[in-house]
Amino acid sequence: MKKSIYIQNQFANMRLDRWFKNEICNVPHSLIEKSIRKGRIKINNKKEKCSYKLKKDDHVILYNIDFSSSKNKIKTLPYKPTRSDLNTYKNIFIENNPNFAVINKPSGIAVQSGTKSVKNILDILKGTKEFLNTKPFTVHRIDKETTGLLIVAKNRKYAQLFTSLFRLRKIHKSYLGIVVGSFDKTSGILRDNLFYFEGDKKVKSLAITHFKSLDSNNKYSLLLLKPETGRKHQLRKQLLLHGHPILGDLKYRTGLIRNKNKSSLMLHAYKISFMIDNIKYNYVSIPPLTFTKTLKEKHLKNVLK
Repeated sequence: MKKSIYIQNQFANMRLDRWFKNEICNVPHSLIEKSIRKGRIKINNKKEKCSYKLKKDDHVILYNIDFSSSKNKIKTLPYKPTRSDLNTYKNIFIENNPNFAVINKPSGIAVQSGTKSVKNILDILKGTKEFLNTKPFTVHRIDKETTGLLIVAKNRKYAQLFTSLFRLRKIHKSYLGIVVGSFDKTSGILRDNLFYFEGDKKVKSLAITHFKSLDSNNKYSLLLLKPETGRKHQLRKQLLLHGHPILGDLKYRTGLIRNKNKSSLMLHAYKISFMIDNIKYNYVSIPPLTFTKTLKEKHLKNVLK
């Protein structure tokens, strides 16, 4: 069985694997890689990597892929938000316009559904008046337990625009983190090679983060963190590598010190800025009460008042 597809303009600059999952069949990443290796997925009669960025009029040829086979599908049903959900999350909007929204994501909820997280922000947004007659497009993510600013596009055009801005590092993000220990320097740059798995393949990626210590004592520090790259769990991994895990992190930690509130990761997406059509957009999200309460408990100054 052979299927031939020409890429339309709205899918230009989208990763091959993401396009495949969204438009063809929502299958595991490893299955897409396997299909590419075996020549079942080709672009312009060539094998390309999962990370290949599609171009307008690219010719995609799919060979002998059974799209109806249950073994090739991930059975995920969208989460249906309750009235309580819609009421709880109705005040999270910081910006709302016809093309995108900026929300203040609370702790404890994933951005999108996964094997361990059914309830998610995107499905809840679908039921809000702010997304009436449109749908949310994810353009970046923050971890389930991380709080703060999240951009959500309302159409494919702006989803692609934001994706491009992130890729070109034209979107600037700042995080606040409460970490274990005090830094030797008050400011600097963290440069580390982080390792990830793409299917069975181990991949090394350079991670760069600028940091500034806003307050510190012998046991804890309040940091302003500005990631230059956008690796998965970048801040959490880098800070652990440098001996300063984020307080409340149950995955990337030393095991010596925990936050009393085990569910509270002391990492907050504080500021985000970008420019579209020569218009500057700047957004700020004040940390939640759990964050400011922890500052007080750890004898750190709340310099964000």
